[in-house]
Amino acid sequence: MKKRPLIIIGSGLAGYMLAKEFRKLDPNYPMMMITSNDGAFYSKPLLSTSFTAKRTATKIATADVAAMSEQLKMDIQTATTVTKINTTEKIVETLSGSFPYEKLVLATGSAIINAPVLGDAVDSILSVNDLEDYARFCEFVADKKKIAILGAGLVGCEFANDLANTGHEVHVIDPAYYPLQRLLPEKVGRVLEKALSARGVNWHLGKLVSEINHHQESYHLMLSHQELLEVEVVMSAIGLRPNVGLAEAAEIKTNYGILVDRYLQTSHPDIYALGDCAEVGGLVLFFVAPLLRCASALANTLANNPTEVVYPVMPVVLKTPSCPIVIASPPRNLLGEWTVEGEDNNLRALYHDHESNIAGFVLTGKMVVEKNKWVEVMSPLLT
Repeated sequence: MKKRPLIIIGSGLAGYMLAKEFRKLDPNYPMMMITSNDGAFYSKPLLSTSFTAKRTATKIATADVAAMSEQLKMDIQTATTVTKINTTEKIVETLSGSFPYEKLVLATGSAIINAPVLGDAVDSILSVNDLEDYARFCEFVADKKKIAILGAGLVGCEFANDLANTGHEVHVIDPAYYPLQRLLPEKVGRVLEKALSARGVNWHLGKLVSEINHHQESYHLMLSHQELLEVEVVMSAIGLRPNVGLAEAAEIKTNYGILVDRYLQTSHPDIYALGDCAEVGGLVLFFVAPLLRCASALANTLANNPTEVVYPVMPVVLKTPSCPIVIASPPRNLLGEWTVEGEDNNLRALYHDHESNIAGFVLTGKMVVEKNKWVEVMSPLLT
């Protein structure tokens, strides 16, 4: 009798890294991947740094679906929309047919949070969350100069630096009073603000966008205090949310993300989740390092070697060459305070809890070389 395959839903970095790790452990077990896009393999972090490097979407993709299928000995169903997971019969139903599974992995990623604005040009707001988005964005901005970015978080700041490097007039709008306000102490945030200003980025901080309307070949953005800003491109980078709709429809337990245990198993036997869509130990982390940890652990579990995922301290490197920053955020809701040392763009910020333990750090400029030193004194996120 033919074996039912391991099916992975999603062809982002989470899905492909799991497939690669699993193939190292089991070269022959049947695998299938189901994806709504073309199945090209690429590194998502490159999307916010590729204007400077003049990388097109084609150049960012390092392998097409045929190459990935051959490399991983995996059947990849492209341009295929999953409509239902039948957890009783263990079947994935799609618009292209039904596929039985032995084990199922949800690697459905994240979705852009829509900007809460009004106006007749809301549908013209662009976002970049995958390679197809990036291709559309590149095509649209090719002959444009003035770009508004909604959001001064990680992605917004990275795109601001990247687009300013290529001569665009960039305007960043955020209700926060300095960039990355949720992650950085103010002194560090101001250093980032100043560095990107020197690169040519225009800041509209402490302000909201209430309306976006068409105006001839441009857009009019109505900001707080009736300030009007005219631009040619509007990009939203206000945040991501886990894609949990498919799981919810299958009555798989979700919270902010798809709830999984330390083995990355969901509330249903034989169904697992990892990547942007998964919530592990109360954490939803939209970064590569935790994804790689999960891929390795889950591959072992699926290869009959049950392995709990462990999260060490995993600093995030902000891709803003104008002001290099490494961030290891303290646990959410942990009471404590920041102390900041250093001069100019070279700062060391340490977050101490009420017992004087170092629970987070931020390093900028020349201080980034201290990353490993401070990682070693912090407690892991998940042990």
